[in-house]
Amino acid sequence: MVITRFPPSPTGHLHLGGARTALFNWLFSKHNKGKFILRFEDTDKERSKPEYVESIKASLEWLGLNWDEGPYFQSERIKIYQEYAQKLFEEGKAYYCECSKELLEQKKKEMLAKGLKPKYDKRCREKKLGPAPDRALRIKAPEFGEIVFEDLLRGKIVFLAEEVDDFIIMRSDGTPTYHFAVVIDDITMGITHIIRGDDHISNTPKQILIYEALGVNPPEFAHIPMVLGPDGTRLSKRHGAKSILEYKEAGFLPNALINYLARLGWGYGDQEYFTIEELIEKFDLKNINLSPARFDQDKLLAINAYWMRNSSSKYLLTHLKPFLKNYDLNKFSQDYLLSAIETVKVRTKTLIEMAEMISFYLTEEIIYDKDGAKNFLIPEIVPILRKVVEDLKELSLEEKLLENYLRTLAEASGMKLKNIAQAIRIALTGKTVSPGLFEIIKVLGKEKTIERINKAIEYINKNYQGEKNI
Repeated sequence: MVITRFPPSPTGHLHLGGARTALFNWLFSKHNKGKFILRFEDTDKERSKPEYVESIKASLEWLGLNWDEGPYFQSERIKIYQEYAQKLFEEGKAYYCECSKELLEQKKKEMLAKGLKPKYDKRCREKKLGPAPDRALRIKAPEFGEIVFEDLLRGKIVFLAEEVDDFIIMRSDGTPTYHFAVVIDDITMGITHIIRGDDHISNTPKQILIYEALGVNPPEFAHIPMVLGPDGTRLSKRHGAKSILEYKEAGFLPNALINYLARLGWGYGDQEYFTIEELIEKFDLKNINLSPARFDQDKLLAINAYWMRNSSSKYLLTHLKPFLKNYDLNKFSQDYLLSAIETVKVRTKTLIEMAEMISFYLTEEIIYDKDGAKNFLIPEIVPILRKVVEDLKELSLEEKLLENYLRTLAEASGMKLKNIAQAIRIALTGKTVSPGLFEIIKVLGKEKTIERINKAIEYINKNYQGEKNI
């Protein structure tokens, strides 16, 4: 069975690059009917925070990247690492080192001064020291030969063994280093495929040495290119990139963000838009581009606009509700809310825009746009609005019939159709720009439409009192 994992450090919120790595692992496991495991690399006690754990979990859940096992926490698995470390020590594959931090720092400076790559000089390798306070455990790295692995995207990658020193696997305080904890986790969790950023390529030879020392075949590796900013540098906040939860708060849809993340360096022919089901069906590592992907805010917004238009209104309502906290939605039927969404979904790019555009459906008090009211809610329109109120009681709300009715009314009154339509639009929505007028009337229904037009008549009478006999 294919088993992948996503192992974030809870030292910050989940951002686009990490989310894409999680998505690729999740899609690969789902495509192969395997398992996706979540674990937290939280051995950095200073920087790891419980709120970041919750934030990362919430981000993955919002995106729909649900894990099959976990979450596991490295901080709760220290004994497991210690047992494996003891095994390597007893088999003579690791040794204790008593070199102080000061000595190691001095040696590092000396090597750098000579233009050499800093490496541990193996002074404790043959001392046969046992465990003791202030002693770290180092692995015995081979002194000659090559460390080779086959990357699923890049083919054979070769490192010279002499480039890898006897690195520490357990610190003097009994906690594991990153490389050791990761390998033990991947072994004990049965990880078969590791899909991660190409900044981890240099970590792979050290990890392979640990697998070999334990007599375990390494998983398959696939190192994906990093996500860069528009300027070609590593993606960061200065490029406008936000955390996943910030995108949620900015009114983006999870299916749109998933679509965008999948297309960052992966493709399937010329297809641009994917449902999650299509991504699971079509995801293949061979379609990952080895050139770094570049973040494009405009492209993300365009994809979000596409899914705003093409998602079901029921799906949109689920994600829109947090943006409608100022309204008592219990006053409205679900059918009413869904019908309202239908009228605005093709006109909005984000849920924030949709919440703003849909607001007139959810309030009793319509606030008129000042310029719009000045131009269209005028005394001359009152007789026409009164006639509309009377005629609406008998009229069908079918859009074509309403359109023909207003055209006939405009011709009979001598007033421009635009002026009549805009007066009714402002009466119903308060705005000069809105969804289609006849769509709005159909959603509001006769009673609300008549009520709002009557209020507009009252507004005109009040504001123009004494100027004309209205």
